[in-house]
Amino acid sequence: MLVLPDRDAAEEVAQELGDAFGLAEEPQLVRDALAGEDDAEDAQWLVVVEDPEGRLDAAALDGLAAEYEGWLEAP
Repeated sequence: MLVLPDRDAAEEVAQELGDAFGLAEEPQLVRDALAGEDDAEDAQWLVVVEDPEGRLDAAALDGLAAEYEGWLEAP
């Protein structure tokens, strides 16, 4: 799961993931509101990537997220 600061970044990362890693399924985007916050400006976005075989390189995923001021969240 990649954590991104906003929806635009999450959408761009999801697109890049599909292009760079040839994913069979499109990553899922999920809005993650911070505790106690109702304002959409205070939400992070998650890009959920299914990788049951462990084929994706964690360092590459983290690097991609970092380009958009995000990070890889270990399961």
